Amino acid sequence: MTTLYGLEDLAVGPGENVTKLRLFDGPLDLGWKHCAMTSDFVAEFAALRYKTSRVVYKEVRHNVGYLTNELIENAVKFRAGGEIVVEASIASNTFRTKVSNLVDKGTADTFRHILSEITIGDPSDLLIQRIEANATGSGSGSGLGLLTLMSDYGAHFAWVFGSGEEDGKIPLETYASIAIPDLSN
Repeated sequence: MTTLYGLEDLAVGPGENVTKLRLFDGPLDLGWKHCAMTSDFVAEFAALRYKTSRVVYKEVRHNVGYLTNELIENAVKFRAGGEIVVEASIASNTFRTKVSNLVDKGTADTFRHILSEITIGDPSDLLIQRIEANATGSGSGSGLGLLTLMSDYGAHFAWVFGSGEEDGKIPLETYASIAIPDLSN
């Protein structure tokens, strides 16, 4: 059974004119440096259309880079082997991305629990609660990056856990969107 968390209308794919990057698991191993390089590439791809305004260019590059880096880092950190696929597109004033990877059953269960908490409350309130819990030593830090993106950057998310298990691995698709300025501004 496929399970969806977040905004259902986001989980239809990144749209038309999609840039797709595959990060293969192999002799170089997928690591943190791949997260930064890939998110920088995607951020540059999104920001180049704003090159006439240094301020807007830097804002879009930062916001898209932060969003993409967070998603790719989560995919690298929690994956159960295999490749990671990053898809990105821009339509009107929205940047959309989809990151796909495999997770093991334990990771999927833990992540489902976190998502059931962060998708029902107010992101700003939840972020403050998580920060306070971490400060007192009673928190795990889980979800801080996603809550920051939701609260401070207006990012929207959807997560789809696939129904098919292959060697105990569950497909996970993470969808995200963030507003970017209209080119006419």
